[in-house]
Amino acid sequence: MKPTNFDRYLKAQQKTPDFVERFKQAGEAWDVALQLSQLRQRAGLSQAALARKLKTSQQQICRLESSSYQGHSLRMLKRVAKALNARVHVVLEPLKAAKA
Repeated sequence: MKPTNFDRYLKAQQKTPDFVERFKQAGEAWDVALQLSQLRQRAGLSQAALARKLKTSQQQICRLESSSYQGHSLRMLKRVAKALNARVHVVLEPLKAAKA
């Protein structure tokens, strides 16, 4: 398939470290949002119902499930996980050393 203008743009942008870091962070936020949404739906709960269980607002649950939200606290993730019969698993990995 012939590359599109967006494909060429993305390839060029991936050469800049700032873009790569922002792209990675967006992917991480997207992953958290999808996991929360899927767990909630698997539990058969609406955002409003989950909010009631957590004594918070539906807007807060919506925010947590937004791929653009990056303010997740470990405390809130643990509360949500407990309400959805799940657990939080955080992994910190060392950065690879730059080659000389």
